[in-house]
Amino acid sequence: MPDSPEAPKSLRDPAALAARRAMADAPHIRPLRALARRIAEECHAEVPDPDPLDGGVEARLLLLLETPGPSIGRTGFVSRDNATGTAANLFRFLREAGIARRDTLIWNAVPWVIHTPGALNRAPRRSEAAAAAPYLAPLLVLLPQLAVVVPAGRFAQAAAAPLKEVRPDLPVVPIPHPSPTYVCTSPAVRERILVGLSQAAAWLTHGF
Repeated sequence: MPDSPEAPKSLRDPAALAARRAMADAPHIRPLRALARRIAEECHAEVPDPDPLDGGVEARLLLLLETPGPSIGRTGFVSRDNATGTAANLFRFLREAGIARRDTLIWNAVPWVIHTPGALNRAPRRSEAAAAAPYLAPLLVLLPQLAVVVPAGRFAQAAAAPLKEVRPDLPVVPIPHPSPTYVCTSPAVRERILVGLSQAAAWLTHGF
């Protein structure tokens, strides 16, 4: 697997995006793409692919966000390298916590795009969370090495609750959402994110 880009927002570079798309059907990503296509077909909505620079089915840490933002269509990937503030924050926080990229999979609690073209970002609805919940179990089946789940934000934390029924042994370490709007409200938010990610890193390293 190629090395991680050295800076956030690297997918705004057309050449970098083309190179990433050329990797999109890599073996460690293919089963997750198939699940994304299934969800897209059943829910009649766009579902972006996982980033092939991440761990894919070999991931040990599942980072669960809320839902793809309106700008996801620019790349078609759920990626820390997207040209958004949330993605850039994730890039920095994960690096600062010392979590290897190959250990991670970034997914969304509601994995499809809920926004109509041109609409502003909005929070997912409870009905959308309920519709997405049945897809968590098939996702876990594809992640045999999974060691810890990190839901980001209150919505993702509530959506992750059914994971305990499927994998009661799986530790869940919640963190605040990394959106710049939220991170900038208080220095404590950044600290809480890093503490949570450090705890998740300890599960990967030591099993606690």
